[in-house]
Amino acid sequence: MINLFNTQIESLSIHRVGNKSRNEEFFLSENPVTLTDEVAPLLKEYFFKPFREKEENYYQFAHDVDLEYNEMFKFANEIFANPSLIHEVSKKITKHLFDQSNHPHIKNGEVYVTYLTHLSIDNQQVDAIGIFKSELKSDFLQFEEKGVNLDMILQQGINLSKLDKGCIIFNYLKEEGYKILSVDSNRYDARYWLEHFLSIDTFEDENFKTKKYLKFVQDFAKDVVLPAEDKKEEVMFMNRSVNYFAKNDEFQEDNFINEVIDNPDIRAEFKNYKTDRAERYSIEDLSSFPIANNAVSDMRKKIKNVINLDTNVQIKLDFVNPESAEKFLEKGWDEERQMYYYLVYFNKEQKSN
Repeated sequence: MINLFNTQIESLSIHRVGNKSRNEEFFLSENPVTLTDEVAPLLKEYFFKPFREKEENYYQFAHDVDLEYNEMFKFANEIFANPSLIHEVSKKITKHLFDQSNHPHIKNGEVYVTYLTHLSIDNQQVDAIGIFKSELKSDFLQFEEKGVNLDMILQQGINLSKLDKGCIIFNYLKEEGYKILSVDSNRYDARYWLEHFLSIDTFEDENFKTKKYLKFVQDFAKDVVLPAEDKKEEVMFMNRSVNYFAKNDEFQEDNFINEVIDNPDIRAEFKNYKTDRAERYSIEDLSSFPIANNAVSDMRKKIKNVINLDTNVQIKLDFVNPESAEKFLEKGWDEERQMYYYLVYFNKEQKSN
């Protein structure tokens, strides 16, 4: 979990980078920018808003041979060792980005390199480096008084409501390649920002493992439980699964299977499903790991506890405890009508708001 509420921008360097394939150049500012009280909060919102809205998927610097060969990892080390050097290192970062700007679709734009303080990650306060890029320009009108008339002046500028690209490199877990967040709103070349410029891989922490395993469980429910049983059992299975994750600090696969899956045939199918598809979910070697509570909360929000019937009736199973569905909802078959039915038990109808 991150907290950017108290984050301060201690320094800001702005450069411009072009597209090498179109023979565009780069421009390096001689000095960092002095932020005013009016501009600073606007830039903070511009830089940080995408990271508050986006699901937290962490990355880390990587290299096939050794981390020391990763250019951005070296630049980050240089800055964290001596933050006063950030403006000079920001020029190297911009040149490095320019060298990766070969694809004809890559857009030119401004590069912002910032040194950030008072960030919180995993309940620890750390410093960070922010690298952001603005690409798309918006038209806007300015008005000017000329004599007895107002004149319109059409200009172009950056829309501060949408950041195009950005990353935050936390001074945290250096030995593993630092913990990094990244956003890319304009995915015209998905490899340009993440692979070519930053050279980062997914950070496989407990948050990553919890998300991946829960996604695997969700797809198993849809692909196996639903066809073998029915929609009610699919919903029940997912509720039991999420409840297991919610009440345990450590995931143990054998305990999970025994506690969540009653049907022996479904248990066997679960193991076969994992054997066949584990690589797709990056859970080949996962049988135990610490559980990340925020990932469990995210999955609970995504579960659709609704049974849609072909008679235009919906049944919403709004249960925290999945055993409640077994207690208050029964499924049966009516021979006379040749139709399935659900029998719902209740004490009284609740008034709607």
